[in-house]
Amino acid sequence: MRDVAPGPIPERGAEVCGQLPCPDFGAAGSLDHIVEGLLGGLSHWDAEHFLFIAEHGYLYEHSFAFFPGFPLVLIAGTELLRPLQGLLSLRSCLLISVASLNFLFSVLAAVALHDLGRLVLRCPRLAFYGALLFCLSPANVFLAAGYSEALFALLTFSAMGQLERGRTWTSGLLFTLATGVRSNGLVNVGFLVHSQCQSFFSSLMVLNPLRGLVKLLGSVILSVLALGLPFALFQYYAYSQFCLPGSARPIPEPFLQLAVNKSYRIADGNEPPWCFWELPLIYSYVQDIYWNVGFLRYYELKQVPNFLLAAPVTVLVAWAAWTYVTTHPWLCLTLGMRRNKISKTPEKPDPGFLSPQVFVYLVHALALLLFGGLCMHVQVLTRFLGSSTPVVYWFPAHFLQDREPLLRSLETMPGRPLAGHSPPGRKVPRNSIVGLLYNWKTCSAVTRCILGYFLAYWLLGLLLHCNFLPWT
Repeated sequence: MRDVAPGPIPERGAEVCGQLPCPDFGAAGSLDHIVEGLLGGLSHWDAEHFLFIAEHGYLYEHSFAFFPGFPLVLIAGTELLRPLQGLLSLRSCLLISVASLNFLFSVLAAVALHDLGRLVLRCPRLAFYGALLFCLSPANVFLAAGYSEALFALLTFSAMGQLERGRTWTSGLLFTLATGVRSNGLVNVGFLVHSQCQSFFSSLMVLNPLRGLVKLLGSVILSVLALGLPFALFQYYAYSQFCLPGSARPIPEPFLQLAVNKSYRIADGNEPPWCFWELPLIYSYVQDIYWNVGFLRYYELKQVPNFLLAAPVTVLVAWAAWTYVTTHPWLCLTLGMRRNKISKTPEKPDPGFLSPQVFVYLVHALALLLFGGLCMHVQVLTRFLGSSTPVVYWFPAHFLQDREPLLRSLETMPGRPLAGHSPPGRKVPRNSIVGLLYNWKTCSAVTRCILGYFLAYWLLGLLLHCNFLPWT
């Protein structure tokens, strides 16, 4: 294939059966038809890229926009289905792996979020409400489909929980694994750096300042290198495939013909432009050339519907930031760095969303919101934030607890069966969120807005995405 400019790819995942080579279901058998009919809706848009990479590897240049963590997990899951590979094609086994593994990852992510909420918020009910809202996440379809969001959420929330327990090495390992799943895992280095800075300021009264500063710098450098390692290795793998002499490898004829038809660049010995950069990063090149990702590039009149789709989660995070900053202005000005006072009775932070411990999570959410809103395709903000930050679930839970009379009445009856002590005329099951849905007409306006947003995006996402219609 000649070294020509790559052909445009209109949307991520637009290559479906008929464009990307897919298995011949007639030859494979009727079971493949059944699997495709039941689970085929989980393979649309970006999911098709992940499935293609898991099945065939990184054959095309634009595939390097998708990190290898999730495809590797799919391959491992498919190996567990080896006894079925005589009855099913590899693609069908991958679809079964997608459905089962992402279901498992989503459940474990909800558990990890609940555990994190108990550690940070120090309010069991609020942590429970946040975990329940995660189960109704507006990004639900992307947690179930062949996307990396569910695995990333599990690794990220678990790493945050380990860091709250003071297990820095375990947390760093989980954050590093998360970086191998999604590129925005690099931002998580801020949690490690903030934790190390807090330890430095807390120990100034005990340790020598110079010694503490050297220890801080060493820890920060180690954290940056550890979290950047998966990204660097992935970039080097791409460089070795496309830029080193003799790196071209044989490609099956159907995929070679597809590359010719679609003007996809393959590793054929002709070096692409990014190989000659001072820092040859294929990820930046692919995002720029294939998907036009860049600062303010998405700010066009035709993209107004996509901005409207992303408006609810944008307002949610911005509102959370405003509420927190106006409550703790001094804490925000000092970047959450408060030296612990030496006393016999250590001061306990206030529980709830407005706890000082929430500060770093809010800064993380704002950083993702600003980067996503200014530099990314805006419609992905919902799943981008929904799988990366607990603030999307903690702040609505805070509002429900603070503004919903039904939940406030339940809090006065700790340890009692909710259904047996519900207010007159109201049916309240043990699941508090379901209880609010049962009593929709009597809920406050705030509750209706929050639950309406979560449920509407949960349902519309399933309907539109699984029918190959554009969504967030």
